[in-house]
Amino acid sequence: MKIVGYIFLSLVACVVLIGCSIMSKGCSYIGKATAVAEQQLDPALLLKKYEWFKNVAAECDKKLADVQVYKSRLTSMEKSYEGTSRKDWDRTDKEQFNLWEQEVAGVVASYNSLAAEYNAAMSKINYAFTNIGSLPKGASEPLPREMREYTLSY
Repeated sequence: MKIVGYIFLSLVACVVLIGCSIMSKGCSYIGKATAVAEQQLDPALLLKKYEWFKNVAAECDKKLADVQVYKSRLTSMEKSYEGTSRKDWDRTDKEQFNLWEQEVAGVVASYNSLAAEYNAAMSKINYAFTNIGSLPKGASEPLPREMREYTLSY
């Protein structure tokens, strides 16, 4: 009878230890999830992320403006040689035109890369600063949830 009692107590002890281990793991996961949420919602970190998005949005706007400047230069040069075949243009003007075309292609590629990075980062989580009611002090309008469509040509 004593042996049965010892076996029973051993089984109860094992069940209690296993149960405690499972509960400990569960509490550990909850604690880790809470720590991650606290870290990601830390006001200093959110401000840093907001500033990154704001800077990238401004940089994308600048790149689009640069493309417009290049377009006007290219158009102006084309108008100055209107009715003339490109092979008959002055050599330095042809070189300059080709250089501007290469530069605008680089700016467009850079814009597309930056817009893709912005869109990917913005889609990862619903940042409060993209909502009108949750803007930081001094911000007048929310950041776009997605940058304009990618520029494929100029």
